[in-house]
Amino acid sequence: MGLSLQRLCLHNWRNFTDKILSFPTGTTVLVGLNAVGKTNTIEALQLLTSGFSFRHPRPSQLILDGYDSAYAKAKIVGDGRQIDIECQVGPNKKSFFRNGKRCYSQEIPQTLMSVLFNPDDLSFVKRSAATRRDELDFFGRQISASYGKLVSTYMRSIEQRNSLLKDPFIDPSILHAWDISVSAGAAALLYARLKLFSRLRIKAEHIYQEISDGETLTCTYSSSLKEKSFNLSKAEMEQVFLNLLTASHDEDHRRQQTTVGPHHDDLCFFINDKNARIYGSQGQQRTIVLAWKMAEVDVAEDIVGEKPLLLLDDVMSELDSHRRDAVIKFVEKDIQTIITTTNLDYFSHELLDRAEVVTFNGCT
Repeated sequence: MGLSLQRLCLHNWRNFTDKILSFPTGTTVLVGLNAVGKTNTIEALQLLTSGFSFRHPRPSQLILDGYDSAYAKAKIVGDGRQIDIECQVGPNKKSFFRNGKRCYSQEIPQTLMSVLFNPDDLSFVKRSAATRRDELDFFGRQISASYGKLVSTYMRSIEQRNSLLKDPFIDPSILHAWDISVSAGAAALLYARLKLFSRLRIKAEHIYQEISDGETLTCTYSSSLKEKSFNLSKAEMEQVFLNLLTASHDEDHRRQQTTVGPHHDDLCFFINDKNARIYGSQGQQRTIVLAWKMAEVDVAEDIVGEKPLLLLDDVMSELDSHRRDAVIKFVEKDIQTIITTTNLDYFSHELLDRAEVVTFNGCT
């Protein structure tokens, strides 16, 4: 059966004084007008399953006005286990607990991870390269704590090297030492990224073809190492990065930043061999995002051995009927799903008959 979310308790959280919700193992639809707390609920669920909020709030923003603390608690059950996850919030910090014992935020997905799809994701294809890198890295962090460490270690080394590059009188030997450190981190991160990207690419391309009436999607990873990336060992990548960093000293000094490395890479999408960011219609671009999110669900199950919790926050209103049908068909594949909406007409009677429908009337 695997793990599933059973209950959520919110206290002084965003717009709620107290809110308790119970969830079946199938689909739950949260329906109500805008600004009644549906997205606040999704945010709490994301925090309790990923240790992260897509809104990037300050701790104080999570607390109901007039109070100085809040908490969100989730009960997760399955396979004869019960796991309680809690996020306690004060004015300046968040603290996470698993079964009453304090834990780090990056450890939270090791219980039950989640995949979130919200309206901001619909511009995934046409937004900045950083958006697409962050999507891949955030998914990687949930899949593996060691992946998160690779990202954090590499970004710290980039920050240190960039700081050195601002010094016009830097000792070349010191810069070389940081070249070595950055190249090691860059190779480790790129190697992990490419392995994860390859798994997502295969799934996304297949799913896209299924839901797009036969169009062909091609996903590629654009690296500082160019097309050689996929054919190199980690040690070979490290040496190539070191050579590139050394060769870029003059340019990096001029720009006061590191111009080579995975922090400049991108994910690219082509529909029938045409760049979807430039030539893709809005519908095609949204179908790519939909296929990518579905791929994340499938790959998470393949790697972790557990289906993730799927969170769909008000995306049905942004999709046409064909893509809504694709979403509904996907969530019916035995995936615990929580959907927010302002309009139940987006859903079939068959789905609503099987789902738990919860009406949000306002703050409680």
